[in-house]
Parts: sequence; structure tokens; C-alpha cells
Amino acid sequence: MNAAVIFLERFREPAEKVASLLDAELIPYSPEAFALAFPAFQRIVAVMATGIAVRGIAPLLKDKWSDPAVVVVAPDLSFAIPVIGGHHGANEMAEHLRALGAIPVITTATERAGVESVEGIAARHGKELVNREASRTVNAALLDGKAGIYAVTGPSVVIGGDDVAFLSASGEYSVGVGCRKGSTKDEVEGAIRAALELAGIRPSQVLVYATTVKKSHESGILEAVRALGGALIYLDDRAISAVVPPSPSGASRIGLEGVAEPGALAVSRHKDLVLKKTVFGGVTVAIAR
Repeated sequence: MNAAVIFLERFREPAEKVASLLDAELIPYSPEAFALAFPAFQRIVAVMATGIAVRGIAPLLKDKWSDPAVVVVAPDLSFAIPVIGGHHGANEMAEHLRALGAIPVITTATERAGVESVEGIAARHGKELVNREASRTVNAALLDGKAGIYAVTGPSVVIGGDDVAFLSASGEYSVGVGCRKGSTKDEVEGAIRAALELAGIRPSQVLVYATTVKKSHESGILEAVRALGGALIYLDDRAISAVVPPSPSGASRIGLEGVAEPGALAVSRHKDLVLKKTVFGGVTVAIAR
């Protein structure tokens, strides 16, 4: 489970019960305990007062997608309180602790209403949420009963706006692709493979490929991504233009500041460009993580 239980020494016995149930590592509390555990574990249980745990994790928080899930458990095992990462494993851990008699104190709106979150749906299907910014809007729509869930089998083309959550197979990297009009499948595939090799990335490590919706008529891109076994997303102008590309681009001829770099960054998990736009003949490729 890649979990740790941080505990005050006087609460070692209940901490050991929690660790045994979750197959977690025991870490005695110290001023540095949370700082050491945050980068090493995906899930953390704190057997102590909530205030101690909150003060310990507050300086370490970055964002909901990279922070570990943290649950505070009352020393008498009466309550399990997800503090951060409710949709990212904390609620699940709190529910699991029912086995020790703990009552889960769930505060996320979807779970309180008995509705599965988009993050939960992704986890259940072994998928990744590509455009994470959509999670808040989509979860609100799920809560209101206004969001549909659609499974599209490939090879397919999916075009959606900012309020559509895209779930794809697991992967670490996103690849943005632009091309000259009429570029062939072999040209695009060759360019992508060359870019991946240049960055030391395997096709199996790619979460998603992205381009502008204005290239939806370019069959070479779709066929290349299909040959690579990947998922392709067409981004609308608003999604593309929301990211200012680090490198100059000739995409102004189609009304955009860029395609490859902003496309890769728009759907990336960490907004970190690992390969700036690189031109291979008539094809431009950028890679982000």
C-alpha cells in the first residue's frame, strides 16, 4: 500500500494495530517525521491529535495531485479523519479502518452524498485523469446529477472542452504534436519516436498525446498515435491558448501562439516541459510530465 503510520510513542499500541491492518511502516513522531514521510509514502496515517498533524503537514503541502493522502486517527481508534487527499486514497483508508472500530469522518461532498468522484472512477478503472483542472467542475456536476459517464473504445477521436474529464491509461508523460498540412502517418510517427528516444522515454510511458482541434482533419497524427498505441486528445483554442509556450512558434498562421508545447503542457500532470518543441521535417513535437 506504500503507507506509513506516524505515531506519538505513548500511542504505539494503537499505531501498531493500524500499521498491521494497512501493511504500513511505523515511524515514531519527531519534528522531522512528516517531512521525511511526505516524499516517500503515498498514504500516511497519523495517530495523534489533529492539531499536531495539521501543524506538521501544513508547510509541506504543494497540491492535491502530488501530496500524499493523510488520515488522522484518534489514539483510542474511535475516529479516522481524512485531512488531505480524500479523493486520492484518504477516504478509502478511513473506511478501511472501520475494521478496528474507527468511524470514518468523511467531508468530501461527493462521498457524503454517496456519489463517486471522477478521481474515484479513474482509480477504480486503473486510469489517469488527463486534464486535472476539470476535476472540480466535473465533480460538482456529478454531485448535481448533471454529468454523464461515457466509455469510448478505440481507435477513436474525442473532442471535449474544459468541463470534460478525460481518463486515459496510466503514464507519466504527455506529448504535444503539430504538423504541416498533409503530413503522413509515417512522418508523424517517425518524429514522435525520434522525440521520445531523444528524451529517453518509451511509448508505454506516455499518458496522452495532444494537438489542436484545428488539426483534427490531419489523419497522419491520428494514425501515428494509433500505431503507437496511445490516446489522442484534440484541445480547443481556449485550452491551447491558456498556456503560453516557452518557445516562439509559427502557429500564428492558424490563430495560436503554439501547438506542441502548449498542447503537451495543457494535459501534463506536473506542468514540467522535459523536451522543448523540436522540429522533425514538417512535424513538431514537445514532451511534458
